[in-house]
Amino acid sequence: MINTLYLPELQEMLNRHDEVSLREFCTALHPARTAEFMEGLSATEAWAVVGYADPALREEIFSYFGRERQSEIIETQDLEQIAQLVADLAPDDRVDVLDDVRPDRVYQLLELLPADERHDILRLRSYPDGSAGAVMTTEVAKLSETLSVTDALAELGRQAEQLETIYYLYVVDATDHLRGVVSTRQLVSAMGRPDARLGELMETDVVTVNTFDDQEEVARQVARYDLLAIPVVDRERLMMGIITHDDVIDVVREEATEDAHRSAAVAPLDTSYLKTHVITLGWKRGIWLTILFAAALLTAGALEHYSGQLARWEWLVWFIPLVISCGGNSGSQSATLVVTALATGDIAVRDWGRVLWREILQGILLGCFLALIGYFATSLFKPDVGEGQYNALVVPITVLLVVVGGTVLGALLPLLFQRLGLDPALMSNPFVAGIVDILGIVVYMTVASWMLA
Repeated sequence: MINTLYLPELQEMLNRHDEVSLREFCTALHPARTAEFMEGLSATEAWAVVGYADPALREEIFSYFGRERQSEIIETQDLEQIAQLVADLAPDDRVDVLDDVRPDRVYQLLELLPADERHDILRLRSYPDGSAGAVMTTEVAKLSETLSVTDALAELGRQAEQLETIYYLYVVDATDHLRGVVSTRQLVSAMGRPDARLGELMETDVVTVNTFDDQEEVARQVARYDLLAIPVVDRERLMMGIITHDDVIDVVREEATEDAHRSAAVAPLDTSYLKTHVITLGWKRGIWLTILFAAALLTAGALEHYSGQLARWEWLVWFIPLVISCGGNSGSQSATLVVTALATGDIAVRDWGRVLWREILQGILLGCFLALIGYFATSLFKPDVGEGQYNALVVPITVLLVVVGGTVLGALLPLLFQRLGLDPALMSNPFVAGIVDILGIVVYMTVASWMLA
């Protein structure tokens, strides 16, 4: 029945206040599918439907709504009911949701929340956007190192309902400082020794991140050690929370999307493509197009500077696209490889020497190959140049030099941005290509002047 349910039927259930059918609708499918079926409903109708679910299920269905739908529900529906919903959400989720809500509405909600939840929200919202503290959850299994296996299982049973995950149990001292970690599997396996203390079972070499670490670093640590969750501590190793693998997936997807936008010279979008206003989308694209347009004007200026040589040797104009495309393409390749390697942690700024050497070798290898092709291609034309015959080595030598220059610039510019504390993805492919275009014109005309003068 549910799989073939149409939107009008769901609205008809609401009109009839069909509690049995609406409750079945909320419970019959996975919460994500339930949320999908309600995409065509208004915020008021969607909230009315989830009102027939129990609080735990209501919170789960709500978490699968789009961010815009969540914000609309919070801003328009009954304040007390929304306050109860917000209190039931996972700490990291409710902070993310409230970031998109009007400040006055957030203030009203905070007044209705219990003191613990209110304090938790304010603390998490105080961390910089994109930091570990901003994406962590404070619902974490913390157990005293003095507990026995039997007592630890009993305590875990009391905490489990409020926890997001119990894959790892974090062992703390009396002042909440992280001392070690015990997996749930280890704890269950130790049931044959009920009097053993957690302090005896725990692993003390715990991989952690700091509250102010960048979320990309968190994702790298989780991937490197293949963790399901990673603890977040402050400078004094006080246990602050955890970041779970599902949050890491969100971080990776967010960072990958931003890098993809920047690599195409587009400022990252704050919302989805279809939900971004046309004016906003135009601004985010136009600002970079303007910069690239200015770079193209510099290329035109370089050509104008060499207009005398181009008038003397007109055949040089034929190969300008070939020369600048070789440099731009090779530079874009190097920039993409280095930005990706920086994102995955394969290289760091301190490796610039090794990167430079490898790209010089790559530039020579690729440049020689393309120069050989260029030699045969240009030899086919063999135009007359005044009293002499066209020297077919001008284009091949230029191609070799431009490809080497493109690979070196494409590799070093992202490293420079990283060193300056900027996102290396800002050194986008079109931007690198624009810089190398100017370099290509200068090198081309210089080589031509030397060989044809």
